[in-house]
Amino acid sequence: MPFDAVGARLGLDRPELRAWAMYDWAASAMQTTIMVAVFPIYFVKVAGAGQVESGATQRLATMNTLALVVIALLSPVLGAISDYRGTKKRFLAAFMLIGVLAVLGMFFVGRGDLDLASALLVVSLIGVAGSFVFYEALLPHIARPDEIDRVSTAGYALGYVGGGILLAFNLAWIQRPDWFGLPSGAGLTPSQATLPVRLAFVSVAIWWVIFSLPLFRRVREPAPRLETDERRGENPIRMAFVRLGETFRELRSYRQAFLMLLAFLIYNDGIQTIIKMATAYGTELDIGQNALIGAILLVQFVGIPCSFLFGMLAGRIGAKRALFLGLLTYTAISVLGYFMKTAAHFYVLAALVGTVQGGTQALSRSLFASMIPQHKSGEFFGFFSVFEKFAGIFGPLIFAGTIAATGSSRNAILSVILFFAVGGLLLWPLDVHEGQRAARAADQAVRPA
Repeated sequence: MPFDAVGARLGLDRPELRAWAMYDWAASAMQTTIMVAVFPIYFVKVAGAGQVESGATQRLATMNTLALVVIALLSPVLGAISDYRGTKKRFLAAFMLIGVLAVLGMFFVGRGDLDLASALLVVSLIGVAGSFVFYEALLPHIARPDEIDRVSTAGYALGYVGGGILLAFNLAWIQRPDWFGLPSGAGLTPSQATLPVRLAFVSVAIWWVIFSLPLFRRVREPAPRLETDERRGENPIRMAFVRLGETFRELRSYRQAFLMLLAFLIYNDGIQTIIKMATAYGTELDIGQNALIGAILLVQFVGIPCSFLFGMLAGRIGAKRALFLGLLTYTAISVLGYFMKTAAHFYVLAALVGTVQGGTQALSRSLFASMIPQHKSGEFFGFFSVFEKFAGIFGPLIFAGTIAATGSSRNAILSVILFFAVGGLLLWPLDVHEGQRAARAADQAVRPA
């Protein structure tokens, strides 16, 4: 089937939409291989060699937190500057190149190079997260209001596919380096033994750059935002904070949407912690590297159909109930993770994560979208993006703190349940129908008679 026909079926029926979605394909490879599957294992076993028990895992959690704090503080300011100057694609390219160079630098991380690995991880995470701020900001400029959810979902699905394909190749040459002419067998030097993994890092950087090119070629830079006369010439950094405060005050008047946003901030923190710490935790339990990477690959491909199935379930029982089902599943995953001992256990947990990961995140976005007025969707989703960046800061921080306090990563995996419990309690009183009525009323009030 021609690519154009496939794109049309996915809701990507125009070249600029397909080009935009391909960045998800490109950057998701960094997320699967660097954030989730390969590098966390390498970080603990190779860079963290010689550390006391749980020491490298604790450092990994701390570095994830540090990177998210930096990008959460920078994103609203840089986002405002890009609005004023019309430089979204330039900022996207700059952050992408920062991330790509950091990932390339991982090739040089050897045994015991924990400080170098930590610095490169932080820079790479800032690079990918920062690029996504401007990637997402381009969406309202290329997609019509009636197609924005479909385009966004298609991009998410392509991210699963792209990240999964490269991870599969990475797994192949890590498991069977002899097939690719790489050093294998006994008697290898440390550099030779780690070469397949280090080449996986290089492949991520190349993949990221190549599949980003369609976006830069096909997606136009949006025109600078025109401000009222009294705001022209204002310092864009100052105006970033002014606008953030204005949007926050207005959002609070939509009580149900604001409640949903708070719940999402909390429970998504738990989700992101599981995603980022799973392989490091498994490595600490002496589960083999190939089993860990294979399990993450399983998450990618289980997640593609289950994201759509989760949407169908929401159509039958409602998005709110479907989200509760997802949070209960994540709670069970945390409990089972506490008792996990074998690779088979890790595969079971990976399959469970795959069933709910894409669905819960997609439904969170669509549920929020249904409770905000369409004519304010751009600025409200800008605020949603800021909350999304903050999600993931406190989970790894508590994970690291629990390890420091108890000396056990098993206790840390249980601590994540707190985020699902608090997020669920905030979600419980949410009145979806009231939120949707308020949004429709706001839209009707601004329509011309």
